[in-house]
Amino acid sequence: MKRIYLSLGSNRGDRAGTIRNALELLHDSGLEVVRVSSFYRTQPVDFTPQPWFVNCVAELQTGLLPLKLLHACKAVERALGRRPGVAKGPRVIDIDILLYEDIVIRSAELTVPHPRMGGRRFVLVPLKELAPDLRHPVTGQTVVEMLHDSQDHSQVVKLQTP
Repeated sequence: MKRIYLSLGSNRGDRAGTIRNALELLHDSGLEVVRVSSFYRTQPVDFTPQPWFVNCVAELQTGLLPLKLLHACKAVERALGRRPGVAKGPRVIDIDILLYEDIVIRSAELTVPHPRMGGRRFVLVPLKELAPDLRHPVTGQTVVEMLHDSQDHSQVVKLQTP
């Protein structure tokens, strides 16, 4: 079994409920959910004229190879109603593979570690909650160091009751 980290986010409908459903569907796809961060209300970045997101990070274990994992995540997104739309725009669910052990993958279909994870507060704040000393397999920085160095100043607010 391989340890992986996924980022989950939603800014349409029952955002927290959709993320919970996604975690259940990932479990049904053969992934073992080990831990889930708190849920956070997060300000959109890149494409800002849209509703705020609810985001979290999950630590999971899987026997799936990276591309099979990607396909499983995309299948869960489709099952929950994700359809093509505006790039970085509103979406019912978004599931990104942040890390797959300490493996580095660069292919046309998949890049791991996620290429923008080191600069995104909506990823780093919940990841810090789970694994503050985890090191990025390319840069060697810990999650705490990446968060400190991030140029992203968007708001990330921990939800009391997601």
